[in-house]
Amino acid sequence: MESKISYEPLFETMKEQGISTYKLFKSGINSATYYRIKEGKHVNLDTILRLCIIMDCKIEDIIEVVTDADR
Repeated sequence: MESKISYEPLFETMKEQGISTYKLFKSGINSATYYRIKEGKHVNLDTILRLCIIMDCKIEDIIEVVTDADR
């Protein structure tokens, strides 16, 4: 069974909190990193931590592990 990281919770949390990509950019998340997330590519844990701090949320509000069984 294959697993992958999904950033879908990040986009849901952004929508719920009314946080725009512009706010993320102004808070120190650079556009290249954001587009890596958007494309489902890996980012480092420091980035995940910064997102949690910016959005005052938990890691599970940013990422989740998705397995073949979940799809």
